[in-house]
Amino acid sequence: MLKAERHHYIMTKLVAEHRVSTIDLAVELCMSEDSIRRDLNKLHEKGLLEKVYGGAVPIAEKNRSVFDIVITNEQKKKEIGYKALSLLHDGQVIIMSGGTTNMVFSKLIPPSLKATIYTYSLPIAMQLSQYPNIDLIFIGGKMQKNAMVTIGMDVLQVLSKIKADICFMGVSSIDVKQGLTEEGYEVSIVKKAMIESSDKVIAMFTADKMNTKKPHVVCDLTMLDTIVTDLGSDDPRLEEYKKSGVFIF
Repeated sequence: MLKAERHHYIMTKLVAEHRVSTIDLAVELCMSEDSIRRDLNKLHEKGLLEKVYGGAVPIAEKNRSVFDIVITNEQKKKEIGYKALSLLHDGQVIIMSGGTTNMVFSKLIPPSLKATIYTYSLPIAMQLSQYPNIDLIFIGGKMQKNAMVTIGMDVLQVLSKIKADICFMGVSSIDVKQGLTEEGYEVSIVKKAMIESSDKVIAMFTADKMNTKKPHVVCDLTMLDTIVTDLGSDDPRLEEYKKSGVFIF
């Protein structure tokens, strides 16, 4: 499909649905997510739409907040979040990665929870700042603007000094043979540091992330304690993951 045709498709969909998702567009147009992001950036530069985290919205509906985040499969991510709530306990030291699954999860945390939570995700930090009983530590560093997470040596130094009880890890791609993988090298390094600093690692993802892979390895499945998905624990798609020894929740 030519660029002009893609742009026309995106704008038509935006008018009809008032919001478009980078992931959904990539699937519908059989393009990479990076190509779709470039298309959205070009349309943004022309003033035809407003690029936001995860997609785009019409100019007329632009939210003044920079945290107008497009969340795909939100109901499935809520199902994951509700499952993961049982893993939270008062007094825990928690690390949370970025990603929209963890964003949805953070909104479900009960206000009564008394815990210390570290995160390098700015949107999640802003969400958790509303909880009076959570001791929140935002890990500062170089900002990766497209994902609104911090990266670099400053983040790694902080993580190296943390001893967390549990890490809730958002997942970009997971595969039985390749394990967890990421698109960006710097994010993969930060996630490795998160795993090393945590007693337990909980991987949270929707089923569409399964059996996919990105260029940069985070860890193999043996480094994970628990997988939380929107699938039932007896779903046959999870059989190979169970064989690796990871607990399916």
